[in-house]
Amino acid sequence: MGFRAHILGAAAGGGLPQWNCGCENCRLARQGSIPAQTQSSLAVTGNGEDWTILNASPDIRHQLTDCAALHPSGLREVPLKSVLVTNGDIDHVAGLLTLREMQPFDLFATAGIHDVLAQNPIFAALNKKVVTRRTVTLGVPFRLAPGLWADLFPVPGKVPLYLEGETVETDLVGEQTVGVHLTGGGGEALYIPGCAMLNDELRARLNGAPLVFFDGTLWRDDEMVRAGLGEKTGKRMGHISMSGPDGSIAAFASLNVGKKIYVHMNNTNPVLNPESLERAEAEAAGWIIGQDGMEITP
Repeated sequence: MGFRAHILGAAAGGGLPQWNCGCENCRLARQGSIPAQTQSSLAVTGNGEDWTILNASPDIRHQLTDCAALHPSGLREVPLKSVLVTNGDIDHVAGLLTLREMQPFDLFATAGIHDVLAQNPIFAALNKKVVTRRTVTLGVPFRLAPGLWADLFPVPGKVPLYLEGETVETDLVGEQTVGVHLTGGGGEALYIPGCAMLNDELRARLNGAPLVFFDGTLWRDDEMVRAGLGEKTGKRMGHISMSGPDGSIAAFASLNVGKKIYVHMNNTNPVLNPESLERAEAEAAGWIIGQDGMEITP
């Protein structure tokens, strides 16, 4: 078996239900009326045996337990060969601390993201004698795992919340937020869990892609404000919304993309409810709403 992508976690930071949230989605998830979702992470293989994880969420221990393909095959023999992080957000790097049990693997990131990790001494818990840091240059393909290649590209976004200063730029283009172009095992996919907008360069890259995992944080830009759960809009958080004339559904409508799958969805997003009108609208536009445990093959 060749290329396979397994969604370990489909939710944004906090997951569904979020521990301190009493919104409708979280209430329904707690009572089992809609599926609960863990935080954003994707596992990929190019040969069916060796795996990489894209973004290490705080829920990674449970995610690894729930994914049989990633279970140990011996005392300390695991199919996980590497981890790649696409930005320095807490929900994408905190899980690295769970992977500190002296298990060899490669940790891939841009120089900018490696610098963010190096500035926090707690990440030294990943012993550098065991976990090899590998710096990736944008636009230069590299082997991510046996049978699987990757090419990183810049995506409009912002620095992590904990690095924000007085002035926040939400559409920075550089090493702080990246997408991943994956190839191998007869498959190809783009992984973009965080994106502030589709610029011309990103549109050109997406056009013709057979499979795209894309940022689905909010349904509408002022979703959290309307729900009384915060003052930030999606744009302020560096995320494009799904709906509206400036949303991702409209932006993708003119692009020739095969499978389109939303990941990294906030607990407030109504598409997380399988019975919602918003879910039906997204699916009518050709989108698949990602969920934990979903596996995709070419």
